[in-house]
Amino acid sequence: MELDRDLSSIQETRNLVKAARRAQDCLQEFTQAQVDTIINAMRQAGEANACRLAQMAVSETGMGKYEDKCFKNFFASRYVFEYIQEMKTVGIVREDKANKIWEIAEPVGVIAGIVPTTNPTATVIYKSMIALKSRNAIVFSPHPSAVRCTNEAARLMNGAAVAAGAPDGVIGCISTVSMGATQELMKHPDTAMILATGGSALVKAAYSSGKPALGVGPGNVPAFVERSADLRQAARDIVTGKTFDNGTICASEQSIVAEDCIAEELIGYLRENGAHFLSAEETAKVSAVVMLPGCSMNPKVVGRDPKVIAQLAGISIPDGTRCLVAPLGGVGPQWPLSHEKLTTVLAFYRVADWHEGCERCFELLKAGGIGHSLAIHSNNEAVIREFALKKPIFRILVNTPSTFGGIGATTGLAPAFTLGCGTWGGSSVSENVSPLHLINIKRVAWPIRSVERPPVAPLQPCESQPASAGDAQIDSQLVQEIVNRVLKTVQGGRS
Repeated sequence: MELDRDLSSIQETRNLVKAARRAQDCLQEFTQAQVDTIINAMRQAGEANACRLAQMAVSETGMGKYEDKCFKNFFASRYVFEYIQEMKTVGIVREDKANKIWEIAEPVGVIAGIVPTTNPTATVIYKSMIALKSRNAIVFSPHPSAVRCTNEAARLMNGAAVAAGAPDGVIGCISTVSMGATQELMKHPDTAMILATGGSALVKAAYSSGKPALGVGPGNVPAFVERSADLRQAARDIVTGKTFDNGTICASEQSIVAEDCIAEELIGYLRENGAHFLSAEETAKVSAVVMLPGCSMNPKVVGRDPKVIAQLAGISIPDGTRCLVAPLGGVGPQWPLSHEKLTTVLAFYRVADWHEGCERCFELLKAGGIGHSLAIHSNNEAVIREFALKKPIFRILVNTPSTFGGIGATTGLAPAFTLGCGTWGGSSVSENVSPLHLINIKRVAWPIRSVERPPVAPLQPCESQPASAGDAQIDSQLVQEIVNRVLKTVQGGRS
């Protein structure tokens, strides 16, 4: 029987989930030592194939830079492994002796892994590592423009895991991609959780699937430069972060907000690092190319070199330009480049002081980055504290490229390519996702206190007439006496 392509993709998905479920039933019985042996083998495979997978990703998608994708794959292998290798994810993972509680880790089950075109191989390595570390099988749904490289990454991870003792089918990937297949994967009865990294529409679909989901929102990251900052270093960090893999990481800088008193000096250092500032006319042309109506990104320029964007916009830029910078006067639909741009274009704002800078950053976050990240370049701890306490974001990245700080490369955050935005950004998690988000915890609890029923006044017949103020005072006194007796009993019964 010959199936239509969409039916074939759905059947393939069902087969993959069925195989993953069989593998899951076996994997959940593994010991911590067995799991860690598998994870180490996957790490080795990821490192050994980091450059080959990078070349495949660039060739297939046309996005990003080969060298940077090599690092992404290495990061997803080595950095993630080093962070999770000592995690306890099997058996009793914590004993609370004071409260007499054991915490026991259990896998959540088969995971649906949604993979974006911007990070098609590194995301597979990362999600495979954290899934198997927590004893979960995983099935991936690739982006249509990255099917081959995503499938190859999944094949390598599954092969390494199986060679180290994991059951076959523990990592699967859809090869005949369709929207129906992705929906089938997310809603399949044997799918226990969805781990979604991708566009807002796809993440929303994950949360609407009826299954538990971990998804992320957009990251319209402002980089505020305050007068006490090391301006030379700040300029270097911002350009480095923005140009890494041509801006395809959601934690990359999207706008620079600089105090006016240091703006000119900062601009000089930005230019030294390859930033080309656009005129008003050039800004309009670039805006028309980079952004679509409704302030969404044009997929044709995502992860592209400045030269490509300049050619499309019909403008000339100097040789060696690493990113384009557009001075803007506001935030919102009339300023399209004030929104998220996963490419080599930055917005630039001048503000009178840090108070105005704080408000400008808030405007940018409201335009499409609530809950994600904010970079601040400053040596004034009081200003940093104000931003940390008042901005609606869950990653405040200080004096570091936000791209590297956000994913945990230069900071102590969990190394990850799924960065939660919390409820403010429509996400169920506010942290960088790790194996600890992919386990259930059951608890064994012993008694630590005794509870006795206190004497209770006899129930009185209900009166039809309203109670008087005096009756209310008597009732209040009686309630307080009962409360005091309960507290005394509980406190006296602690062991």
